[in-house]
Amino acid sequence: MLPALTLLLVYQTVGEMLAHALDLPVPGPVIGMLLLFASLVLKGSAPDNLRDTANTLLSHLSLLFVPAGVGIMVHAGRIRGEALPIIVSLVVSTAVTIAVTALVFSWLRKHGK
Repeated sequence: MLPALTLLLVYQTVGEMLAHALDLPVPGPVIGMLLLFASLVLKGSAPDNLRDTANTLLSHLSLLFVPAGVGIMVHAGRIRGEALPIIVSLVVSTAVTIAVTALVFSWLRKHGK
């Protein structure tokens, strides 16, 4: 498990370094995730230890929502004061996401194999 976690952290660190060095508006972990994805595609599959570690992390993913929930409770007054813009942005972004997903699905259905 430790080698796989080290590999994940190395990709994240490389992503952070690229984001800062190139002054990119994309978070470093996202760049690292894309690099990891590219390397796994080139390799053809994920090593067993990486797959097992990723599945373990995913099984405990709900723990990552605890800090967000605490943040919402701490800043409840501010969120209450800005509820309208938050609700509008959530509704609009959800509608756009559903529409884009439907369009992509429709396009893939017509043009896919």
